[in-house]
Amino acid sequence: MQPTSYTTNPPVRIAVAGAGYIGQAHIGAILKNNSSTLSAIVDPSPNAKMYAANLQVPYFEDLDVLLKSNLTQQHTDAVIIATPNHLHAQQALTCMRMDMPVLVEKPVTHDLASGQQLLEALTMSKAPVLVGHHRAHSAIMKNARAMVHSGQLGKIVSVVGTAWFFKPDDYFESSPWRKSKAAGPLLLNMIHEVHNLRMLCGEVTQVQAMTSQATRGFEVEDTASITMRFDSGVLASFAISDTAASPKSWEQTSQENPAYSSYPDQNCYYIAGTHASLAIPTMTIHSYTNTQQRSWWKPFQVSAQPAITDDPIANQIDHFVRVVRAEETPLVSLHDGLENLKVVQAIVVAASQDITVHMASFNHSSAIA
Repeated sequence: MQPTSYTTNPPVRIAVAGAGYIGQAHIGAILKNNSSTLSAIVDPSPNAKMYAANLQVPYFEDLDVLLKSNLTQQHTDAVIIATPNHLHAQQALTCMRMDMPVLVEKPVTHDLASGQQLLEALTMSKAPVLVGHHRAHSAIMKNARAMVHSGQLGKIVSVVGTAWFFKPDDYFESSPWRKSKAAGPLLLNMIHEVHNLRMLCGEVTQVQAMTSQATRGFEVEDTASITMRFDSGVLASFAISDTAASPKSWEQTSQENPAYSSYPDQNCYYIAGTHASLAIPTMTIHSYTNTQQRSWWKPFQVSAQPAITDDPIANQIDHFVRVVRAEETPLVSLHDGLENLKVVQAIVVAASQDITVHMASFNHSSAIA
């Protein structure tokens, strides 16, 4: 799926707040998209100032300054917020109050209390809010979701997933906060998996979890085991670790990001239905030739759909352009982004308190673990 080229409308002028790794990924996608142009970079760091100068785009240290200047100069149509997590809510609120369309990177905010503020502000704002869960724009996920929802697998009964990868020592030494409870694979990485599982299985109703820091010995976990129940009755087991020498993670199997080594014969999700099972992202299907004679004594027919690999960040920018132009509604809404955060925080509470968390009664006060 390639970004759409627009010829009848002028490019949407997008400013990016935050020029770190993910901010630069957005900037690269904007520059490659025929329907968008980079209007400014907002970041207080000297490196960001040099980066903006190299790209020959306006530079601002502060988002408020950019937005106030826009009232007179009109050089920005939309903003992408790719700053540290604790800044997301306030910066998104600033954009929403000025009716500025905004794409907020995941997690949409760092806690559920500020997320509630965003929902209240959304009712007063005329501007759309898109949450940056880029895997929602993945051709792999689109294909998998269509297959699951088509009924081809029968009734989905169980899901097994892994996010096993190894973060090197310098990842933690360069940013010591990553050793604290403010980081870890649950808060930093699991939110991607939660969104994928919700796209495939529906809403989460219960979670249980256990964590371990036995390998690195940091304050924060390095490994977690999670069980989830969905409103459809599906049960999911998920294992995540940032100290696992394994290729079984989305980044290493999907081939969507060339920065990672790729293992196209590996899978990280297994979806089991009553008629067939699906392995993702290879899209390998094991199905019975006769669904009326299903038995573990019977052989499976094995097939695989052609792999479709594209850049979900590029697709997301293309979608954001259409959202800004009021041609589409956000694929990942503010409510959707907050639901992902809510499930992740419920997992943290379930692990820390050794309890089953019921999502119906879980709120921002429950999330303080």
